[in-house]
Amino acid sequence: MLLLYESMTTDTRLSQLNIWLNNLADKWSLDITSLAPASSDASFRRYFRVLSSKNDSFIVMDAPPSHEDTRPFIHISRLMAQSALNVPLILEENVTEGFLLLSDLGNQTYLSCLNEKTAPALYADAMSALIKIQTSQRDPSIPSYDRDLLTRELMLFPEWYLTKHLGIQLNDSQTKDLNKVFELILQNNLAQPQVLVHRDYHSRNLMLTSQNNPGILDFQDAVYGPITYDLASLLRDAYIEWEETEQLDWAIRYWEMARKAQLPVSNEFGEFYKDFEWMGLQRHLKVLGIFARLYHRDGKDAYLKDLPLVLKYTRKVAERYIDLKPLVRLLDTAEGINRPDGLTF
Repeated sequence: MLLLYESMTTDTRLSQLNIWLNNLADKWSLDITSLAPASSDASFRRYFRVLSSKNDSFIVMDAPPSHEDTRPFIHISRLMAQSALNVPLILEENVTEGFLLLSDLGNQTYLSCLNEKTAPALYADAMSALIKIQTSQRDPSIPSYDRDLLTRELMLFPEWYLTKHLGIQLNDSQTKDLNKVFELILQNNLAQPQVLVHRDYHSRNLMLTSQNNPGILDFQDAVYGPITYDLASLLRDAYIEWEETEQLDWAIRYWEMARKAQLPVSNEFGEFYKDFEWMGLQRHLKVLGIFARLYHRDGKDAYLKDLPLVLKYTRKVAERYIDLKPLVRLLDTAEGINRPDGLTF
């Protein structure tokens, strides 16, 4: 048996992966000695790149079955491929052990190449692909982004961000106010038209590709949910910030594309934009909780640097709508700072 370089041999999962790849080596002309980390994410999944003697490259997913299930990834990859979306092709699968051999979409993420010059074209491509996702044929096996799931996500904010990260214990009045805000957010989210939602449609999961740009990754948690969710993920990205005028321009362009595609967006852009903002607020409250949890529970501190931008998005929306004032007060109290209220719609 060929062995990985010495630093990897003590990893039991990598040893199992090495055995599996060796069984595929002849079929795909794999050079097992080239196996090297490609990326990791916020879950328990890891990704490796392996080369072939024919100058091809492949991605290997390592998804421990005790924590991850590869079947949704396989299913949704095939569903999206049917809609002419650029997703990794499933070349080999080992669901029992949690290994997949995938086609390689390259190593240039949107995040690595977005700037003022490239952004208009890259976001145009990303929004065109998003329209394809949202107009894809409905699959009854994919779950809904229902009230229970949206609520569980919102509750990550008080549990992990406020209590665990900031050390704040909410009193009864603050809890009541936060629950009222959560209910308003949920009412808005659940009233929106429902489409297929990627759930992490942002610059780290979009790859720059020479054909059918962008390549799309990390779609295994897709659900049917609010139509503005993925657009909020894209334009109010936790990892890169754009001026609000640019966000607004791109949102208008998407809205026009969606109407042309006969997607069920509001005929009034102002109504659509409010839905976009309130959906983004749900996501950012969730992300504040998730990033705090990644640090305190999982020991992953890389996401702490992204908390300020997510908090900035959260505040801007909360300050813009009078019904969300209790959230602004709560954030002010939690952080011990005072901020101007800003505009109110």
